[in-house]
Amino acid sequence: MSKAIEMKKAIVEEIADKFSKSTAAILFDYRGLTVEEVTELRKQFREAGVDYKVYKNTLVKRAIQEKGLSDFSELLDGPNAIAFSYDDPIIPAKIGSEFAKTHKSLELKAGIVEGAFLDEAKVNELASIPAREVLIAKLLGSLKAPVSNFAYLLQAVIDKKTAEGEAS
Repeated sequence: MSKAIEMKKAIVEEIADKFSKSTAAILFDYRGLTVEEVTELRKQFREAGVDYKVYKNTLVKRAIQEKGLSDFSELLDGPNAIAFSYDDPIIPAKIGSEFAKTHKSLELKAGIVEGAFLDEAKVNELASIPAREVLIAKLLGSLKAPVSNFAYLLQAVIDKKTAEGEAS
């Protein structure tokens, strides 16, 4: 077997492995972005712990066939990039969506989140969900609110009783 075929097989295995390990894989069409804009996008993904890669479409199609993700392969035409997230599935969609608002040439095409195929509308919907930290803060705030309100109520009763005792 030639070295080129061996290298391609290794890349297909790498892509298939990334699809297996990731919680989310978002497909982007980056046609029209300048080198500086792509560098900025890569930096944002890297800082968030997201793996942003550009692969040949034929190699991605082979990896997808191995994983049985045929819905995704239909969208592989033109220059595509894939953002793989291994922790928070919302982050690549959120970063891509925010970047696309200021750079109209970036297009979110589709995604796979925890094994489920998402079309463009669903990926944009996913991007609108607040970050994990924000959701946890809201949950903790809502759990803390009844206890805080009860403490304020008790303090108000104590203050009222103290004021009545001093007035007598």
